[in-house]
Parts: sequence; structure tokens; C-alpha cells
Amino acid sequence: MKPLLGILLLLVVALPVRSAEKPPNLVFILTDNHGAWTLGCYGNQDIRTPHLDQMAEEGMLFTRALSSNPVCSPTRATYLTGLLPSQHGVHCFLDPKYMMGPEAYYTLDEFDTLPEILHSEGYTCGLVGKWHLGANMTPQDGFSTWVTMERGSTRDFYGDPIIENGEVKPTPEYMTDLWTRRGKQFIEEQADSEKPFFLYLAYNGPYCLSPLLLEPAKNRHAEYYSDKYIPSFPRDTMHPWQFNNKDYHNNIVSIRRVAAEVSAVDDGVGEILQSLKDNGLDENTLVVFAGDQGWMGGQNGFFGMGDHTRPIAAHDLMMQVPFIFRHPGSVVPGKNDLLVSNIDFFPTVLDHMGLANRLPGKPALPGHSLAPALKGEEVEWTNEMAYEFEGTRSFRTDDWKVVLRKFPDGPSELYDMKNDPHERFNLFGQPEHATIQAEMIGKLEAYFDKWADPEYDIWNGGRSKARRLVPNE
Repeated sequence: MKPLLGILLLLVVALPVRSAEKPPNLVFILTDNHGAWTLGCYGNQDIRTPHLDQMAEEGMLFTRALSSNPVCSPTRATYLTGLLPSQHGVHCFLDPKYMMGPEAYYTLDEFDTLPEILHSEGYTCGLVGKWHLGANMTPQDGFSTWVTMERGSTRDFYGDPIIENGEVKPTPEYMTDLWTRRGKQFIEEQADSEKPFFLYLAYNGPYCLSPLLLEPAKNRHAEYYSDKYIPSFPRDTMHPWQFNNKDYHNNIVSIRRVAAEVSAVDDGVGEILQSLKDNGLDENTLVVFAGDQGWMGGQNGFFGMGDHTRPIAAHDLMMQVPFIFRHPGSVVPGKNDLLVSNIDFFPTVLDHMGLANRLPGKPALPGHSLAPALKGEEVEWTNEMAYEFEGTRSFRTDDWKVVLRKFPDGPSELYDMKNDPHERFNLFGQPEHATIQAEMIGKLEAYFDKWADPEYDIWNGGRSKARRLVPNE
């Protein structure tokens, strides 16, 4: 019996050990200054976005996803950390001196970030596109591919310089196409690898602001839109709070430019999804499409984001972002009406990818995982979200929204979101709404008392890692 047992043991040892299933890949596609309402899958009938519409049909589209801040650097920091601006300290867009030159530094170095966690779990990580979080010349957080911009703003999609292999060089082509091409190249390089990958594809399009909007688009969609009226952009009287972007308001050249740039991003998404299929990676890859913050194109007389008004505004459409998750066989297709925020992205992605154990304990995360909802399961959820930009804070529930301003002191706002979803009638200070007003103010104060880090709590004298847009006076 002993010799037979020895032979059996040898056979068991000699049998090949089946490796564990390869962890899912992640492709996170983030756009710049992009309102959800510009996409067909969010109801727009004028702008052509067939690939994103198809992605939404094959995945889960969140109809009420809002951003916790109205500008680039803070929202990107939130996506990568799961933290609020008053926790990570990036309250406004970064000055170029923090991106290039002797004062450049990485603003999130003290935190556990999504790419850092994935890299430590064996993922190959690639950044293609806009960074805007500091120290742009140097790959951060385990990225082995690093092709980015030298600054955060876009002046020219055909002439702005890029950073590649530690060198600043002219962009070789239309930037939206460049990012798509390099994203596809990264995917193709990973096709035969045993390691999972994370592609952070951060388009600097559609970039719905800057003097670019006074010039017609030059891309392949320009001709199609050249004679279109595009009625989804309301022609309304300019709001008295509009501070910047006045030249673009009701301007058909600007409107057509936005439409053409949105369609170009859609082309890129289609190419990325096709590349995953062509390389046999489709079924094992979670693809998330989102915008960094919302954007308004004439609604209520506003054109732009919250930082383009004085006082700083907190309109829902300045917050609403596209938020689409697609993972064949793992994400149930459909629409989800939960009120969610970009703070929920970080815990959701790690949970869905089987890495919930890697969620940081400090600082505590204010967001929650939507991973069960992606599988079609019921989740306990409180439909509430908070928004902040320097001296402006807002708190939103299903039924009500309150906006408070400390710098300057007021005006304050209160909206009945069920009966006034377009936020036309400010009810703040009206006696008949005193009870709900006090309740909403209490919710806002309790939320930030719980989550804000005193070091970065601007509202209560904390500091910002970015230059203040509106002085504290």
C-alpha cells in the first residue's frame, strides 16, 4: 500500500494547478466639463452619441449622478480617492505652477488612491489624457504608461503640448483622437499579459468653455452640425449671476462646437469598446464612463459650471454627470434612479472588482458602494448628496435642496425639487418653509461636521491646496 500511496502523491504533485481566475480589468473613461444632458442616452435628440447610447443599453446608466464640486482638479481627486474636497484639500483647479516647474508637487500623495491600490494588487496601470492633479512630468501612483497634458486647461485641440516619456512635445494630432489611439495601444499591449490592467482614459474633451467656443469645430463632425439649430440648448435670457462665458451664451457657433466635440468623444468610446472586443478582453473588463462635473448650455440662462457665476452657483445641471457602468455578465443592464455622487465611484469600483478589503480606513470615506445595485440587487440607500466649492455649500435630498454661502455672506437658496426641478423659485426665508429650511440647514451642517477634515475645511478656516478662485473676504 505504501508504494501505491507514494505513486498517487507523485501524480497529485505532478498535476498542473489551475490558476485562479484573472481579476477583472478596469477602463475608466472621464470627460472634461461635460453635462449628462448632452448625450442621447440621457435624452438629447440633437447630438449624435451612438456608441455611448449602446454602452448604456448594455450596462447600467445612473440617471441622477451628481458631482460634489464644479471644477476639474477637485472632482478628479474625488474620483481617485473617494474623498470630498474638504477631505483631500483640492478645492479648486490647480495653478500651472503646481503641475510644471520647481513648485510642482502631487496633491494626493498622502492618500491611498485607486491607481495606487490597483498597482499594489498587481495591475498594470496606464494614464492617457488629462491629469491636473500636480507633478505632471512624473508618473504617479504606479502608472507605467503616462501620456498627459502639461496643464489642465485646453487652448487648442490641435496645438497644445503633451508630455510623453518625460518630454514636452507638440501634440501630433487632434487631441481627442490622440487619447483614443494611445488608449487602444495600451489595451493591445495588455492583451496577452497574465496581469490585469487599469486604463485611466481622461479626455480633455468636450471641454465646453474657453475662447475655443468662438471658433467652429474642425473635427469630422463639424460639417454635420454646421447647419443645425440644436434646440436642446435653450435660448434664454442671460442670468444676472453669469460672470464668465458671456460671449458663448446663445451663440450658435459655440453650441455647434460643443456638439461636435461631444460626438468626437463618443467616437473614441466606440473605438475603445471595439478594441476590448477585438483583443478578447470585453467580458473581463469593467468600463465606466463619467464626467468630471456637470455643465449648463443655456438652461436657466446659465452657460458653464458653478465657478463661472458670481456668486458661485449650485444648480443641479452644474453637478449632473454621465455615469455608466458596463461589464458583460456582471453588470445588469438598465437604468438606476438612485441619487448618487462621484464620491460613490471609488468604493463601488473596488467592491465590484473584489477589492473591498482594500478600501482605506483613514480618512473615512463618505461614499457607499453601488456594487450590489450593479448586479440588480436591492441596496439600502439614502437619496442625499452634498456639494461644495470654497465658500458655497449645498445639500440635496429627493425633495429639497438648500444652498448656503459664507464668502460672501449669502444669498441663500431653498428649492422644492419635486415641484420645481429646474430651481426657478427660491423659497429661502419664506415663513411657510421655515421648518424645512431649518431641517435642510441642519442636514448640511451635520454632514460637513462629520466628514470635513479641519485642515481642509475652508468653511471653518481651513486651507486649500489650490489657489482660491473667490477670495475669503
